[in-house]
Amino acid sequence: MPTDLAFEPALSRPDLLAGPVAAALASLGLAESVEAAPIDPDLSDTAAFCAAYGISTAESANCVVVAGKRGQTVTYAACVVLATTRADVNGLVRRRLDARKVSFAAREDAVGAAAMEFGGITPIGLPGDWPVLVDAAVAATPWVIIGSGLRRSKLALAGKTLAALPAAEVLDGLGIPA
Repeated sequence: MPTDLAFEPALSRPDLLAGPVAAALASLGLAESVEAAPIDPDLSDTAAFCAAYGISTAESANCVVVAGKRGQTVTYAACVVLATTRADVNGLVRRRLDARKVSFAAREDAVGAAAMEFGGITPIGLPGDWPVLVDAAVAATPWVIIGSGLRRSKLALAGKTLAALPAAEVLDGLGIPA
């Protein structure tokens, strides 16, 4: 874990967590395995964050919200991939969601449904009916930095913790070269 960020047990810093994230951490018993650190919200985007805080993109994960459509049915899902890759939205994700078309969810829809800030959405605390698709490379990472639901902080946790979330499904090949 990086030493230049002031990580603390996440639940000891509720000011650094979106409401659904704090609730999920408490209800899932993850208080001991997830830490939070404040960051400059202007540096929340992955590239700026990694450069400013000396974090490797191989230690940083992105959570993107997608919307899969088949007829009138829309299915939302979260895709968690390392920052060195991008989610295979038009291949693996489309097939997994059994959708004719998958695209990044509209900003208003993602933020409204997640009750988290855009640019800080995290898989912890998302609506329970959303699949959380976790790339196998993320699950195998000893620790990873990801959003906290807010732009002003980040979470640090083991990749296996993300893989163990109730709606999580680990997929080989979800993250493809960027």
